[in-house]
Amino acid sequence: MKRLLSILFLLVLLIPGGMVRAQKQDSAGLKFTPSFLRVDDTTIEVIITAKIPTGEQLFSIVKLADDLPYTAVTLDSALGNALQGPLKEEGNLQKARSANFKNREVQYFTDSVRWIQLVRVAQAKKKIIQGKIVFLAKKADGSFDSDEVPFVLTVPAQGSMLVANADQGSSTGDAGKKSLWAIFLVGLLAGLGAFISPCIFAMIPVTVSFFTKRSTTRAKGIQNALYYSLSIILIFTLLGFLITLIFGQGALNALASSAVFNIVVFLMFSIFGISFLGAFEITLPSAISNKVDSKAKLGSFSGLFFMALTLVVVSFSCTVPFIGGLAVLITHGGKAAPLVGFFGFSLALALPFSIFAFFPSLLKSLAKSGGWQISIKVVLGLLELALALKFLSSADLAYHWRILDREVYLSLWIVIFGIMGLYLLGLIRFKHDSALPKNDFDLPYITVTRLFFAITALAFTVYMIPGLWGAPLNGISAWLPETKTQDFNLNKLAAMAPASNAGGSSTDQALTPHKYTDFLESEIRGVNTFFDYDEAIAAAIKEKKPLMIDFTGHSCANCRKMEKEVLNDQDVVKELQNNFVVASLYVDDKYRLPEDQWYTSKNDGSLIETMGPKNLDFEVGLTGNNSQPQYIFVDQNGKIIKNAGGYDPDVQKFLKAMADVVAAYKAGNP
Repeated sequence: MKRLLSILFLLVLLIPGGMVRAQKQDSAGLKFTPSFLRVDDTTIEVIITAKIPTGEQLFSIVKLADDLPYTAVTLDSALGNALQGPLKEEGNLQKARSANFKNREVQYFTDSVRWIQLVRVAQAKKKIIQGKIVFLAKKADGSFDSDEVPFVLTVPAQGSMLVANADQGSSTGDAGKKSLWAIFLVGLLAGLGAFISPCIFAMIPVTVSFFTKRSTTRAKGIQNALYYSLSIILIFTLLGFLITLIFGQGALNALASSAVFNIVVFLMFSIFGISFLGAFEITLPSAISNKVDSKAKLGSFSGLFFMALTLVVVSFSCTVPFIGGLAVLITHGGKAAPLVGFFGFSLALALPFSIFAFFPSLLKSLAKSGGWQISIKVVLGLLELALALKFLSSADLAYHWRILDREVYLSLWIVIFGIMGLYLLGLIRFKHDSALPKNDFDLPYITVTRLFFAITALAFTVYMIPGLWGAPLNGISAWLPETKTQDFNLNKLAAMAPASNAGGSSTDQALTPHKYTDFLESEIRGVNTFFDYDEAIAAAIKEKKPLMIDFTGHSCANCRKMEKEVLNDQDVVKELQNNFVVASLYVDDKYRLPEDQWYTSKNDGSLIETMGPKNLDFEVGLTGNNSQPQYIFVDQNGKIIKNAGGYDPDVQKFLKAMADVVAAYKAGNP
């Protein structure tokens, strides 16, 4: 009987006057967008988003009765036990009595709806997920529309939070590989910096001589040196593994924009910088050093391992600043970043011991420890003080304290690097400095190498001075506070006025942002930039233009580089002025939202109370990605037209992406 009623129900819908017209999706009809979001290593959320045209009603998946309308969403039966829990429906569900169904109550949506299904997948294997949507909708003219829409979703192996939509692109891939290589190279450079510090450099002759003396043959000495070097690599790589295990990528990303984290790093860099200048010496308690050193007398490999651990402990004051800087860098990497970074660091630290063990004669040509190492330590101390300001600035920008504006920051850097240049020229001396060498006439002199380092420091100082009047300083823009924090900026006077609107009225062009403009200011000169998505989408609807969403952050170095090198390019600015509405959404801003705007995230269940997490939650929900910068072009319904990816300072490529968006938008909105 139930089957018969269902058949009769469909026949009723097919008769004239209430006919269901089966059709495929077109630009003016319903839009179904499949995507996925990785919950953890073994589980994803399959998300089907339906955008409903104005005036239409899409019926709910809730089946109230066989003869009442509903939509069916099914996934491939082959998934079987991989499906976790029931299909969830999220949206503004409405209920009303319908004359088409004997005045009985029906359930439907009028703007959008999301269907979410948890699916268990193997992390190491690519997964193809198929399904179909059999929908029933009531159109604005009172007729009914029905169709079966299949979809295919590809979940890549080791995929992480990516929207699987063919026309959206991805901001990962090669960029991720490059970032790991960059982290490895920075780790390598940090290791080389730690190697030439007094704590480690002076230990090379003693340690290598120990290998050769305790070994019965040269081969045994080389073997011991290799064990020692491998132990150093193992210790530091294990440190990277523990950081990943304890914090995880998500926690590291959250830490990177945390005011507490940035202030702690600022204090750490400041303390070690002052220590390097000779104010005091930082060492671990002697009990720890003695305990570790006593273990170095154990058997072959274990003894060498504890010898390596002794080196790590004794050199604490010299290596921790480099390790701290590396730890900060890996907060912006992926899960493998700590392992890759600390492997590079330990490799640079351990390699010299192996090389000198293989070729002991090189020890004779090794520079003697002495005053030059003290000079390196002072230079590193000044660098650490300069870098410390970057982290204080990140907290200052996120909370809008305005204690370290751009001109204040630049003034401090100019003074620090100016002192560095004068120190390298021998015009400034510190308490623990040794005297400069003397020439044949018993006069102090500086080496040519030291002179070139001094020239570099002073040239950099001169380069920064125009920044006090607003010069963009593109070469270091990623390290500076945002231009909007500078009170006196001659560049603002020369900012381009918005171009005339080729396609709209002057009233449309005059639409300006209001929300959050009391403490946020656009980094794109001459472009009216919104800082709230809802306000921006309303402007896009009024101006009949696509919306470019710039997901950015106060502490995002690559965001500053993209703003200076790409978004402020004259051709890009003209395109943005004429053809787009622009929204810059800061994902790390700590502005506290009014309590009536708090909500619980559908992505991770957290309570959203501040602007930054709200924008980050929106980014993850929209794109499945949480990286910055990220440039997303959407239509007036919020549907992605193009994901232009993240950091890529190729102006022509960005212009091409904007041209593609304009063409696609015009094709869909004739």
